Amino acid sequence: MKHSSPFDLFVNEYNEDIPEHHFPRSSISASAAEAIVNSEAWTDAQPVMNLSSFVTTFTEPEALKVLEQHFLKNFIDHDMYPQLFAIEQRMVRWLHDLWNGPKEATPYGAATVGSSEACMLAGLAHKWNWRQAREAAGKETSRPNLVTGGNVQIVWKKFLRYFDVEPRIAPLKPGNYRLTTEHLEALVDENTIAVVAIAGQTFTGEDDDIEAIHDWLDDYERRTGHNVPMHIDGASGGFVNPFLYPDYPWDFRLPRVKSINASGHKFGLVPPGLGWVIFRDRETFNEDLVFYVNYLGGEMPTATLNFSRSAAQVAYQYYTFIRLGYDGYREIMLHTVENAKYLRNLLVESGYFDIMNQTQRIPVVALTLKDGFDTFNEFDISAKVRERGWVLSAYSMPPNAETVTSLRIVVRPHLNRNVIKGLAKDIVTACDWLKAHGGTSVAPTLHDHTKTAISKC
Repeated sequence: MKHSSPFDLFVNEYNEDIPEHHFPRSSISASAAEAIVNSEAWTDAQPVMNLSSFVTTFTEPEALKVLEQHFLKNFIDHDMYPQLFAIEQRMVRWLHDLWNGPKEATPYGAATVGSSEACMLAGLAHKWNWRQAREAAGKETSRPNLVTGGNVQIVWKKFLRYFDVEPRIAPLKPGNYRLTTEHLEALVDENTIAVVAIAGQTFTGEDDDIEAIHDWLDDYERRTGHNVPMHIDGASGGFVNPFLYPDYPWDFRLPRVKSINASGHKFGLVPPGLGWVIFRDRETFNEDLVFYVNYLGGEMPTATLNFSRSAAQVAYQYYTFIRLGYDGYREIMLHTVENAKYLRNLLVESGYFDIMNQTQRIPVVALTLKDGFDTFNEFDISAKVRERGWVLSAYSMPPNAETVTSLRIVVRPHLNRNVIKGLAKDIVTACDWLKAHGGTSVAPTLHDHTKTAISKC
């Protein structure tokens, strides 16, 4: 088809009617496709203003160049890209050291697709180890269970269902939104493959009572003979605790902690999606979960759920580690936590909010409206500040604390003090408007958890 002018080409190509229900029929130019894709997403939130998510939304130009250099490489192809595999294994050793793994142990772990894959791999390792120990003792192996708290991330509920493990989930209660030792006596037994405790939970940013849980399990073994390992879900806290609280024992310093996961794409400062799973020693990851594949040029071991994926995030994480080092990470995490404290003080001083996370361990501000403000709620505030571009989480707490609703703000490294002041002003202004005019938002209708019961308590 001939076009009488460049403008005709512009109108025809850039004004393409994109089909909803069938595959596009004809080709268009690369520039037109780029423009259409980008324009269709104009109304989405700006990533830098999405403070609902923990995920990194900032990049240095040099890091972006690293991403571009490696995104066409298939990370699983170790024969073609052996240096990238060596880099991954070097970072596994670094994280094992950062999380105080035993010096005499052989570090073992992997870069994964987010913490979801990392958690799945850790859960499978503990299930296999439990089953083999039971088989060796001549005991039945049909009823494995896993113990964690109601504050657990959804990936663990997926693991439990997908891999046929009985959920033993301790309920929360208003005022206590983390796993403690309170329910362990009713939940832990000889079929428990592991207890999962969280470092930096998503709801309030708090840690579970990790050391007390560890000590309870020590006492439990003395009483019963059952040796129950721990997994630490450090998706959010794994890249904060080592830099800000080096004397805090949440990691491999606790002998029962056999595996830890963390999200490189959260406070590891990598764009989505990269996770890490690190085991205390090579023996923890059961050899039966390793496959040896003769596929892309030579035999190679693979022990991940995913196979082909881009090497870009692995290379990017390597960039951040060598770019920042321990001192750089510490400086950034200190900056974010101090800004979180500053924001929380401004919002509490407004008179509208009570703080939910009394311990400010990671850069999360979790708030609930004070009693007496009954003409609007946290969902109204979230909707109102969205008019200014901010995306803030509002949600009901998990069982048995559903009566509590929360407004959560993840303070990330790209926010400076001036932006924090502007954010606080926008939130307080939204509250002032809602106080005068009232709100209409209601909590979303949630799945009836009683129909898919997950708690023994």
